[in-house]
Amino acid sequence: MTELQMGLFGLGAGAVVVVLAYNKWQEFRHRKMAEQVMKSDHEDVLLGRRSKRQRDSEAEEAGSSCASPADELVGEDMPWREPTLGDAPSPASGRGDELNQASGLAAALKEASDRQDLNTEDEASDAAKQDADEAPRALLDPRIDFIVAMELVEPVPVEQLFEPQKDVLARVTKPVIWVGYHERQREWEIIRPDSPHVYRRLRIGLQLADRRGPLSETDLNIFVVAMHQLADELLAVADMSPHQGLIGQAVDIDQFCADVDLQIGVHLISKGTPFAGTKIRALAEAAGMALGDDGFFIRRDEDGNELFKLQNYESTLLTPDSIKSLTTHGITFMLDVPRVAHGERVFFVMVDQARRFADALQGQLVDDNRQPLNEAQLEGIKREYVAKTQASMAQYGFPAGSPQAVRLFS
Repeated sequence: MTELQMGLFGLGAGAVVVVLAYNKWQEFRHRKMAEQVMKSDHEDVLLGRRSKRQRDSEAEEAGSSCASPADELVGEDMPWREPTLGDAPSPASGRGDELNQASGLAAALKEASDRQDLNTEDEASDAAKQDADEAPRALLDPRIDFIVAMELVEPVPVEQLFEPQKDVLARVTKPVIWVGYHERQREWEIIRPDSPHVYRRLRIGLQLADRRGPLSETDLNIFVVAMHQLADELLAVADMSPHQGLIGQAVDIDQFCADVDLQIGVHLISKGTPFAGTKIRALAEAAGMALGDDGFFIRRDEDGNELFKLQNYESTLLTPDSIKSLTTHGITFMLDVPRVAHGERVFFVMVDQARRFADALQGQLVDDNRQPLNEAQLEGIKREYVAKTQASMAQYGFPAGSPQAVRLFS
């Protein structure tokens, strides 16, 4: 290589170094100018204002230790670093990853919550559908009723339901309960003979027992034949469960009813002068009782349920006509234990009412043997005959005063 070439090569290298140095100086100067222009005395609303010393200190700490993701997610400020070409990803990038993970977790939790809500709605829908498929037990109970289900093609008026098998079902000695689904109100209801509604979905129940005894084989056969004939006339299908063993079930229910069928009477007898019917009526009506068609004064609760009744101690019934001239030597307050809810409370109210009548009529409270009743005896009656009987009914599954109990003890 000649000296000329060596000289030119040296000059070129020197020029390159000068240009690089000049570029570095220009880059440094422009950076300083940018920092001065971008510098602000106001606090950054996202990261907060940091001093250069704080930034430098945090940059050094960031190089030796790593902040926990939990701290970053709850809002810790990230150290400031000058962006340089080829530099490693800043901690803000890690924070973005953490935030993305948090967002993904939140989305997953929301999706799981939505699925749970949908499942809850599905369960509620299934429950509503089940309620629509079956009549509530307060109306028909498979434990005490043999139930036939019918689904008609078109709704029919009530007369088309009752008339075809009216004469046949009249031979059945047990109650037949007609229940229909009210499409507009979306609920099951007892079908009344004078109802103006039409029904497409029917549930017809034959009661297995009442105070007259258990269901007989004859009654069951008549009912089954009548239901099949009715289904044919209505172009429906009579869906009924097998009735083998149904008579035995009826006998068991009747036996249970016989064990708890108690009616407790508290008698008020005169001490000599008979009671006048007109005075009995005045006292009864003042006590909130109403004279019924069956010859009894009935005390009812706010919902119209019978609590207890008052009747003549003698054989003559109390009627609006007879009571005007009636005289009697006694009256009876009667509590039908299986048909009344909260029997102990009702018994107390009934006894208190009997005492008021005794004071007004100058009579005496006695038991079935015409022996005077004292406080201890009345407390014993309430405990042994009212409370224990109703506890047995509740344990068997037919609480006293429930719709099922009222039907069984009728």
